[in-house]
Amino acid sequence: MNRQAQAAVLFLLGAALLHAGATDLYLRYVKAGLRPLLLASGAVLIAAAVATAWYERRRAGRSGPGHAHPEPRVSWLLLLPLLALILIAPPALGSYSALRSGTALQKPYAYGPLPAGDPVPLSVVEYASRAAYGHGRSLHGRPVRVTGFLALDRTGRPYLVRMALNCCAADAQPVKIALTGELPPVLRPDAWLEVTGTYTPRLTRDPVNDGPIPYLEVTATRPVQAPRDPYDETWNT
Repeated sequence: MNRQAQAAVLFLLGAALLHAGATDLYLRYVKAGLRPLLLASGAVLIAAAVATAWYERRRAGRSGPGHAHPEPRVSWLLLLPLLALILIAPPALGSYSALRSGTALQKPYAYGPLPAGDPVPLSVVEYASRAAYGHGRSLHGRPVRVTGFLALDRTGRPYLVRMALNCCAADAQPVKIALTGELPPVLRPDAWLEVTGTYTPRLTRDPVNDGPIPYLEVTATRPVQAPRDPYDETWNT
């Protein structure tokens, strides 16, 4: 590509990063803490594009008119992925990815006190770790409220899932809770649910990596909208 085309690609890439970082779109790609770096990268790329265009214009003015060789037009197809990034928001990873990856649940170093109130609001990671590795000692006698998306395995067993992030969506791994008790008559994969229930010592194993998947005894469910940030970062904070 010639310098003008390079400058255009750099500018659009920088604009795409700024657009993603200025909206919630970036949460589909990276963890929330990387937003400042994303915005800074976009600004640097736009500055590089402006500098490239200015340098090329200045160089052309010095050398004067000459015999130019046109660049292949097909190179402009490189702009299509950038336009797709700007115009099309990809969906967050869901049940398809969750069922093909083993649970990423890890044993925590310690457990903090539960929040006040009943039911206790917990993330999928928090409930799963307390139930699987803490043997539910901190959960006895306390109803809990957990939010996640549904996944159904081949046998129809329902799981409540959140995808946990280290850095970006490329390394996202699921943490799963198996559901039992009072469930809706119709369960739709990828639907988001707010589930209220109580601890049960029942435990199963993930068929992908043999990791622990605790159960939650469901007493009530409520459909909810997908959260602003669909990924869970509490497991590595």
